[in-house]
Amino acid sequence: MFGYDRRMNAIPGNFLDERHAQAVRWAAAVIGREPLEFSIASADASFRRYFRARSGERSWIVMDAPPTQEDCRPFIEIAARLRDAGVPAPEVQAEDLDNGFLLLTDLGAATLLEIIDADNAERWFDEALDVLVRMQARVRSEGLPDYDRALLMRELALYPDWYLARHRGVELSADERRTWDAACERLVQSALAQPQVFVHRDFMPRNLMVAEGLAVIDFQDAVRGPVTYDLLSLFKDAFLSWPEERVDAWVEEYRRRAQAAGLVLPEDFRRAFDWMGLQRHLKVIGIFARLNYRDGKAKYLAETPRFFRYVYDVGAKYEEFAGLLELMRRYEGER
Repeated sequence: MFGYDRRMNAIPGNFLDERHAQAVRWAAAVIGREPLEFSIASADASFRRYFRARSGERSWIVMDAPPTQEDCRPFIEIAARLRDAGVPAPEVQAEDLDNGFLLLTDLGAATLLEIIDADNAERWFDEALDVLVRMQARVRSEGLPDYDRALLMRELALYPDWYLARHRGVELSADERRTWDAACERLVQSALAQPQVFVHRDFMPRNLMVAEGLAVIDFQDAVRGPVTYDLLSLFKDAFLSWPEERVDAWVEEYRRRAQAAGLVLPEDFRRAFDWMGLQRHLKVIGIFARLNYRDGKAKYLAETPRFFRYVYDVGAKYEEFAGLLELMRRYEGER
């Protein structure tokens, strides 16, 4: 824990760094309560960090988002959209945009990732599907960035640019590049043809807080995009994998609820879901390599075998991606 006395001007030795000290001083001034006790709440794959401030029985979350690398405004705006639509999300209670600090309501310390297991998954995914359908049906997507061709292609390029070129030292030949480009074009066309809704972009157990129910966090990169994207993120996770028969049943349950809520779904729903998965899995492999080499976050690279399995399992169902799988196995091998 990091104790802080508001009357102190010097940075105590137990502060992590100058920004941490600045965040603590700002939060103490805004909250206006003494004594305050601070602890690390979490850090994510971006440059954001989170601290928990306590005073007696009350607690708050302090977001530290360096303004040279992160913009707090989308978080504030999207948090309001979610809450206005009845989707549980943190409330922004104070802000300092110049310095990149937000004071948020504390939704607790447990994420769904930490408590879900094979025995309780039915219960928790039942609730997660309710949150997802409510989010897609009620949260306004107007004015959000579009998950357009340019963004989809930039994400796909992470695989050859960061995983193959940087991690494996591979430059694709002209024939290999044609195979890659053809696969990307199929995936992008499928994504763009889907009904477009509010898309969280990382709707997975790690970003669902277990409070009185499930609450959504880490939504600042939300866009208007394909209806299958967040469903795919929920069940093809970076840290959890589920038997395919269970995933199939959950996906079908989502389809039933989504249609009941008035959401329009792709005609070939399962193919759209699978192909959206291929796009996301390839992107994530590239992101994990980038996190390792650019940002010094090596732990994510260890999760790439899970995503290769996702690609191989799904891609094998569709003849259109035989060339893509052959290309990937050439430099990675089946896991």
